[in-house]
Amino acid sequence: MSSSPSPIEAGRRERKRNQTLDHLAATAFSLFEQYGYDAVTMEQIAAQADVSKGTLYNHFPVKEALLAHQFHAELAAGGAQLRTQIEAQPDFASRLAVLLSASADWCTVRRPYLAAYFRYRFASADLAARNRDADKRSGLEAVFMALIDTAQRSGELDTRLDAEHLAALFEYLYLGALMRWLARPDTDLHAGFSAVIDLFLHGMARKEA
Repeated sequence: MSSSPSPIEAGRRERKRNQTLDHLAATAFSLFEQYGYDAVTMEQIAAQADVSKGTLYNHFPVKEALLAHQFHAELAAGGAQLRTQIEAQPDFASRLAVLLSASADWCTVRRPYLAAYFRYRFASADLAARNRDADKRSGLEAVFMALIDTAQRSGELDTRLDAEHLAALFEYLYLGALMRWLARPDTDLHAGFSAVIDLFLHGMARKEA
Protein backbone atom coordinates (compact mmCIF):
# COMPACT_ATOMS: atom_id res chain seq x y z
CA MET A 1 0.00 0.00 0.00
CA SER A 2 1.48 3.34 -1.03
CA SER A 3 1.37 6.15 1.47
CA SER A 4 0.75 9.79 0.69
CA PRO A 5 3.88 11.94 0.50
CA SER A 6 4.73 14.01 3.54
CA PRO A 7 4.08 17.78 3.38
CA ILE A 8 7.83 18.34 3.01
CA GLU A 9 8.09 15.87 0.13
CA ALA A 10 4.95 17.28 -1.52
CA GLY A 11 6.39 20.78 -1.25
CA ARG A 12 9.68 19.63 -2.75
CA ARG A 13 7.87 18.03 -5.68
CA GLU A 14 5.81 21.14 -6.29
CA ARG A 15 8.92 23.37 -6.25
CA LYS A 16 10.66 21.03 -8.69
CA ARG A 17 7.62 21.02 -10.97
CA ASN A 18 7.42 24.83 -10.91
CA GLN A 19 11.14 25.07 -11.69
CA THR A 20 10.61 22.78 -14.67
CA LEU A 21 7.66 24.85 -15.92
CA ASP A 22 9.65 28.07 -15.56
CA HIS A 23 12.65 26.56 -17.35
CA LEU A 24 10.56 25.31 -20.27
CA ALA A 25 8.69 28.60 -20.67
CA ALA A 26 11.85 30.71 -20.42
CA THR A 27 13.61 28.50 -22.96
CA ALA A 28 10.66 28.76 -25.34
CA PHE A 29 10.46 32.53 -25.01
CA SER A 30 14.17 32.89 -25.68
CA LEU A 31 13.66 30.98 -28.93
CA PHE A 32 10.61 33.09 -29.80
CA GLU A 33 12.68 36.25 -29.36
CA GLN A 34 15.53 34.85 -31.44
CA TYR A 35 13.65 33.25 -34.35
CA GLY A 36 10.10 34.59 -34.17
CA TYR A 37 7.09 32.99 -32.50
CA ASP A 38 5.62 31.34 -35.59
CA ALA A 39 8.93 29.83 -36.72
CA VAL A 40 9.68 27.96 -33.48
CA THR A 41 8.41 24.40 -33.09
CA MET A 42 7.71 22.37 -29.98
CA GLU A 43 10.45 19.97 -31.05
CA GLN A 44 12.98 22.82 -31.08
CA ILE A 45 11.86 23.92 -27.63
CA ALA A 46 12.24 20.41 -26.21
CA ALA A 47 15.70 20.04 -27.71
CA GLN A 48 16.86 23.43 -26.45
CA ALA A 49 15.46 22.74 -22.96
CA ASP A 50 17.11 19.28 -22.97
CA VAL A 51 13.89 17.39 -22.28
CA SER A 52 11.97 14.78 -24.25
CA LYS A 53 9.05 15.86 -26.41
CA GLY A 54 6.81 13.80 -24.15
CA THR A 55 7.92 15.75 -21.09
CA LEU A 56 7.30 19.07 -22.84
CA TYR A 57 3.86 18.06 -24.09
CA ASN A 58 2.96 16.67 -20.67
CA HIS A 59 3.43 20.11 -19.15
CA PHE A 60 2.48 22.29 -22.12
CA PRO A 61 0.21 20.66 -24.72
CA VAL A 62 0.44 23.65 -27.09
CA LYS A 63 3.00 26.36 -27.80
CA GLU A 64 0.62 29.08 -26.62
CA ALA A 65 0.59 27.54 -23.14
CA LEU A 66 4.33 28.19 -22.86
CA LEU A 67 3.77 31.79 -23.84
CA ALA A 68 0.98 32.16 -21.27
CA HIS A 69 3.13 30.72 -18.49
CA GLN A 70 5.94 33.14 -19.31
CA PHE A 71 3.59 36.11 -19.48
CA HIS A 72 1.80 35.27 -16.25
CA ALA A 73 5.14 34.96 -14.44
CA GLU A 74 6.16 38.37 -15.78
CA LEU A 75 2.85 39.91 -14.73
CA ALA A 76 3.11 38.43 -11.24
CA ALA A 77 6.65 39.78 -10.82
CA GLY A 78 5.63 43.18 -12.16
CA GLY A 79 2.63 43.33 -9.84
CA ALA A 80 4.81 42.57 -6.83
CA GLN A 81 7.18 45.39 -7.79
CA LEU A 82 4.28 47.82 -8.26
CA ARG A 83 2.53 47.04 -4.99
CA THR A 84 4.26 49.70 -2.90
CA GLN A 85 3.68 52.37 -5.55
CA ILE A 86 0.03 51.44 -5.89
CA GLU A 87 -0.58 51.41 -2.15
CA ALA A 88 1.01 54.86 -1.84
CA GLN A 89 -1.68 56.43 -4.05
CA PRO A 90 -4.36 58.51 -2.30
CA ASP A 91 -7.47 57.04 -3.95
CA PHE A 92 -8.89 54.24 -6.06
CA ALA A 93 -8.63 56.10 -9.37
CA SER A 94 -4.96 56.85 -8.81
CA ARG A 95 -4.18 53.28 -7.78
CA LEU A 96 -5.92 51.93 -10.84
CA ALA A 97 -4.14 54.45 -13.08
CA VAL A 98 -0.72 53.30 -11.83
CA LEU A 99 -1.62 49.66 -12.47
CA LEU A 100 -3.01 50.22 -15.96
CA SER A 101 -0.19 52.53 -17.00
CA ALA A 102 2.30 49.78 -16.13
CA SER A 103 0.10 47.27 -17.95
CA ALA A 104 0.09 49.47 -21.07
CA ASP A 105 3.89 49.69 -20.98
CA TRP A 106 4.19 45.90 -20.67
CA CYS A 107 1.64 45.24 -23.44
CA THR A 108 3.48 47.60 -25.78
CA VAL A 109 6.71 45.64 -25.32
CA ARG A 110 4.96 42.28 -25.73
CA ARG A 111 2.61 43.34 -28.53
CA PRO A 112 4.02 40.92 -31.18
CA TYR A 113 2.89 37.98 -29.03
CA LEU A 114 -0.44 39.20 -27.70
CA ALA A 115 -2.64 37.87 -30.53
CA ALA A 116 -1.37 34.32 -29.93
CA TYR A 117 -1.66 34.77 -26.17
CA PHE A 118 -5.28 35.92 -26.31
CA ARG A 119 -6.22 33.17 -28.76
CA TYR A 120 -5.04 30.73 -26.14
CA ARG A 121 -6.79 32.49 -23.28
CA PHE A 122 -10.11 32.58 -25.08
CA ALA A 123 -9.90 29.33 -27.04
CA SER A 124 -12.62 27.71 -24.95
CA ALA A 125 -16.20 28.72 -25.63
CA ASP A 126 -17.00 27.63 -22.08
CA LEU A 127 -16.22 30.83 -20.19
CA ALA A 128 -17.12 29.29 -16.85
CA ALA A 129 -14.55 26.54 -17.44
CA ARG A 130 -11.98 29.12 -18.53
CA ASN A 131 -12.54 31.04 -15.32
CA ARG A 132 -11.72 27.89 -13.35
CA ASP A 133 -8.60 27.22 -15.42
CA ALA A 134 -5.80 28.97 -13.55
CA ASP A 135 -3.23 28.67 -16.32
CA LYS A 136 -5.44 30.71 -18.64
CA ARG A 137 -5.78 33.60 -16.20
CA SER A 138 -3.29 36.41 -15.91
CA GLY A 139 -3.78 37.22 -12.23
CA LEU A 140 -4.90 40.78 -12.98
CA GLU A 141 -8.47 39.84 -12.10
CA ALA A 142 -7.45 39.21 -8.49
CA VAL A 143 -5.63 42.54 -8.38
CA PHE A 144 -8.69 44.35 -9.74
CA MET A 145 -10.86 42.66 -7.12
CA ALA A 146 -8.51 43.58 -4.28
CA LEU A 147 -8.40 47.24 -5.34
CA ILE A 148 -12.17 47.38 -5.71
CA ASP A 149 -12.74 45.68 -2.36
CA THR A 150 -10.46 48.21 -0.65
CA ALA A 151 -12.29 51.08 -2.34
CA GLN A 152 -15.67 49.71 -1.28
CA ARG A 153 -14.51 49.34 2.30
CA SER A 154 -13.25 52.94 2.32
CA GLY A 155 -16.54 54.23 0.90
CA GLU A 156 -15.13 55.29 -2.49
CA LEU A 157 -17.18 52.78 -4.48
CA ASP A 158 -20.80 51.69 -4.33
CA THR A 159 -21.41 48.31 -2.68
CA ARG A 160 -24.57 47.27 -4.52
CA LEU A 161 -22.42 44.85 -6.52
CA ASP A 162 -19.74 42.87 -4.71
CA ALA A 163 -16.05 43.24 -5.51
CA GLU A 164 -15.85 40.00 -7.47
CA HIS A 165 -18.73 41.04 -9.73
CA LEU A 166 -17.32 44.52 -10.31
CA ALA A 167 -13.85 43.13 -10.99
CA ALA A 168 -15.28 40.83 -13.67
CA LEU A 169 -17.06 43.75 -15.32
CA PHE A 170 -13.94 45.89 -15.16
CA GLU A 171 -11.86 43.08 -16.66
CA TYR A 172 -14.09 43.06 -19.75
CA LEU A 173 -13.68 46.83 -20.14
CA TYR A 174 -9.92 46.36 -19.80
CA LEU A 175 -9.83 43.56 -22.35
CA GLY A 176 -12.05 45.55 -24.71
CA ALA A 177 -9.54 48.40 -24.69
CA LEU A 178 -6.74 45.92 -25.36
CA MET A 179 -8.57 44.30 -28.27
CA ARG A 180 -9.31 47.68 -29.83
CA TRP A 181 -5.66 48.68 -29.52
CA LEU A 182 -4.47 45.43 -31.11
CA ALA A 183 -6.89 45.90 -34.01
CA ARG A 184 -6.02 49.57 -34.48
CA PRO A 185 -2.27 50.23 -34.35
CA ASP A 186 -2.85 53.99 -34.59
CA THR A 187 -4.51 54.13 -31.16
CA ASP A 188 -2.79 54.80 -27.83
CA LEU A 189 -3.23 52.14 -25.15
CA HIS A 190 -2.54 54.52 -22.26
CA ALA A 191 -5.39 56.73 -23.49
CA GLY A 192 -7.59 53.67 -23.96
CA PHE A 193 -7.04 52.53 -20.39
CA SER A 194 -7.66 56.06 -19.09
CA ALA A 195 -11.00 56.01 -20.89
CA VAL A 196 -11.80 52.66 -19.27
CA ILE A 197 -11.15 54.05 -15.79
CA ASP A 198 -13.31 57.10 -16.49
CA LEU A 199 -16.12 54.95 -17.89
CA PHE A 200 -15.99 52.57 -14.92
CA LEU A 201 -16.10 55.38 -12.38
CA HIS A 202 -18.43 57.84 -14.08
CA GLY A 203 -20.41 55.98 -16.73
CA MET A 204 -21.72 57.53 -19.91
CA ALA A 205 -24.76 59.38 -18.63
CA ARG A 206 -24.82 62.92 -19.96
CA LYS A 207 -23.86 65.42 -17.29
CA GLU A 208 -26.16 68.39 -16.97
CA ALA A 209 -24.56 71.83 -17.13
